[in-house]
Amino acid sequence: MTEAALPPIVDSHCHLDFPDFDGEHDALIARAHEAGVGRMVSICTTLAQEPTVRGLAEAHDSVFYAFGLHPMSVGKEPALTLDQILRIAQHPKLVGIGETGLDYHYTAETAAAQQDSLRLHIEAARQTRLPLIIHARDADEDMARILTEEHRAGAYSCVMHCFSSGAGLARAALDLGFYLSMSGIAAFPRSTELREIFAAAPVDRILVETDSPYLAPPPYRGKRNEPAYVAKTAAVGADLFGMEYADFARQTSANFDRLFWKAAQGDAA
Repeated sequence: MTEAALPPIVDSHCHLDFPDFDGEHDALIARAHEAGVGRMVSICTTLAQEPTVRGLAEAHDSVFYAFGLHPMSVGKEPALTLDQILRIAQHPKLVGIGETGLDYHYTAETAAAQQDSLRLHIEAARQTRLPLIIHARDADEDMARILTEEHRAGAYSCVMHCFSSGAGLARAALDLGFYLSMSGIAAFPRSTELREIFAAAPVDRILVETDSPYLAPPPYRGKRNEPAYVAKTAAVGADLFGMEYADFARQTSANFDRLFWKAAQGDAA
């Protein structure tokens, strides 16, 4: 199948600034295009890296970016202010707020500070109308509670990035109108319960991502992940929803455009 014939798909979450990709960005993005990946969102997780990630987005038409302080970096990096996030969000290729969230697996000792940071990012998402990008690990109860409390205080949009939590958090997120994003984890053979959670969700609330350089789907598991491989995860998603790959690609791309409205506008321009 030629590049022109491939149905376009979006990698909604990758980390192109990570050292794993140093010196390879042109080739990496070219491979993504060859696999039908027409757009990708590179996620900036610290203030120090923002110029680098912004530069990648400025240099490549198909690359957009998001900015936030990763929960595992809370306590190690300077706390962000709302004004900092709002100022950076004015960039035309900045399309999302985060990733932010809660990670109690490795960094439970900063739980209180992570919660404060999460609420700050939520307020930025409200004020900008940009989607919040959530990282959640071993924190389902607190995550569901905070997302719900904050949504009652003022609506905002959100994607649960690389979703691999329990059914309860999935239901809470979907009830709030949020989106679930499939990563390579959903394609792992032992991820039966996770695939069941996705299959129970509305297909118009599903995104796909790589979270590259991590979590490569089969047949690349254990190797460095890259945006081109999102097509492998999407193939699993298509089977899960009983859809042709092209239809699933179109659906998830439409979902992305609905949530990441600024990227859709930029792409049209």
